[in-house]
Amino acid sequence: MPAAYTCDATPDRGGRRCVARFFRALLEAPRMERLWAPWRMAYVGSARDDRGCIFCDATTGDPHERLLLGTTAHSLIMLNRFPYQNGHVMIAPRRHTADLPALPAPEHTDLAETLRRALASLGEALRPEGFNLGMNLGACAGAGVLDHVHWHIVPRWNGDTNFMPVLTDIRVIPEYLQDTRKRLLPHFGDLQA
Repeated sequence: MPAAYTCDATPDRGGRRCVARFFRALLEAPRMERLWAPWRMAYVGSARDDRGCIFCDATTGDPHERLLLGTTAHSLIMLNRFPYQNGHVMIAPRRHTADLPALPAPEHTDLAETLRRALASLGEALRPEGFNLGMNLGACAGAGVLDHVHWHIVPRWNGDTNFMPVLTDIRVIPEYLQDTRKRLLPHFGDLQA
């Protein structure tokens, strides 16, 4: 209902005037704006069944195309193709699993160490004022990739949240992913890419 519309009339106390005011307010309400982002169709329009696992696929093919920053014996780190902020990376075990507690201890230790090193590398490369660090396990928890456990690291700066996500559910990312990858690669040099 338009914000400009208010009516406390009942049908027997001026209800028709109330309906007329409602439609007038509706016509005067601001129109929805559109922000065209056709590049998103590559993600939105592709079939879910034939995508495979982004983490398993990250270590095959061109690391540049896969946005891979590096690997360890048991982990990998890559940029998020649909980031919340510049430098949004994901760290995953190389083993394809959705079960974090079942991850063998050496693999879990490697994953935790890769997470620690990634925080240090992002801090050095981007100088953020903070980080969001998280993991979503299961569809009801918001996991976009259900069958391969992974951490998200999102660098944050004071004032980096502008009005776009609040009002329009749109994120503004000021740097191309490949440019971010080029900036970050030297800081992940101790990992294999």
